[in-house]
Amino acid sequence: MPLNMTKIAFRAQGVEDLRKRIAAHSAEFRINTRYIPRRHEEMIGGSLFWIIDHVIIGRSAIRAFEKREDGRWDVVLAPELVLVAGRPKRAHQGWRYLAEADAPPDLPPGQEAGEVMPGHLYMRLSKLGLV
Repeated sequence: MPLNMTKIAFRAQGVEDLRKRIAAHSAEFRINTRYIPRRHEEMIGGSLFWIIDHVIIGRSAIRAFEKREDGRWDVVLAPELVLVAGRPKRAHQGWRYLAEADAPPDLPPGQEAGEVMPGHLYMRLSKLGLV
């Protein structure tokens, strides 16, 4: 069972903005990071789950990790965004591991993400014991 990771979709204004950014790359989509994850070998075949406004909204398949000439690492992703059932997630810097059992399920083909409670609101309500 492959390991996944989560990452903030930095500067993405929403799902469509992220989808367009990823789709602009026909063969592969790359993000770079300073350090390679220790468990990177387990992550090939897993997914990078994107977070927008404190909610996991979609995923992209992880194809490879490649070292760059400047010493940084590229995470090579499939150039498509698969929408998932929205799930609140706290903001964090960089990436975090996500076990397959904790990953939100994919939405059925053709179904768009519905209204998802913003993550910051979900966190406040959960602190009050209301959700």
